[in-house]
Amino acid sequence: MAYHNKVYVSMDADNDLRYYRLMQAWKQNDDIGFNFYDAHDINNIYDKSEASIKAGLEERFRHTKIFVLLVGEHTKYLFKYVRWEIEQAIKRDIPCIVVNINGKRSCDRSLCPAIMRDHLAIHISFNAKILQYALENWPESAYRYTKEGKTGPFYYDEAVYKKLGL
Repeated sequence: MAYHNKVYVSMDADNDLRYYRLMQAWKQNDDIGFNFYDAHDINNIYDKSEASIKAGLEERFRHTKIFVLLVGEHTKYLFKYVRWEIEQAIKRDIPCIVVNINGKRSCDRSLCPAIMRDHLAIHISFNAKILQYALENWPESAYRYTKEGKTGPFYYDEAVYKKLGL
């Protein structure tokens, strides 16, 4: 079995791609201390048919350790791919991190896709420090909460943000 160490980032590519690109820039900047192994590096999808795109995305999911959902103003309306990606993460029991690009530090029920609102996930603001913290700490918590039968949206309290200087 292949080693699963990748981070799968789902987003509204038409409106929020710049936030994903910013995550990539954080990774390249040595002064920020942000790193993730991007599942989107696994393959390039050239055939633009829905079946081919989903097959390529499934290949990325096979190597995914953590699912990150960037939530913007229109994310909850995207069913063709974003909802499908969320369903894949849930079906595969991949720990989920929901990142609110509007800065909210808990579940934004007005913007978060309905399928993710009550699913076990950590909801954070869009910031390199808190995202790195979640990438390093949430998977273990998510597995423990799953074993305990817990579900629903989680968030870090203000003490965590303060400890990170946020």
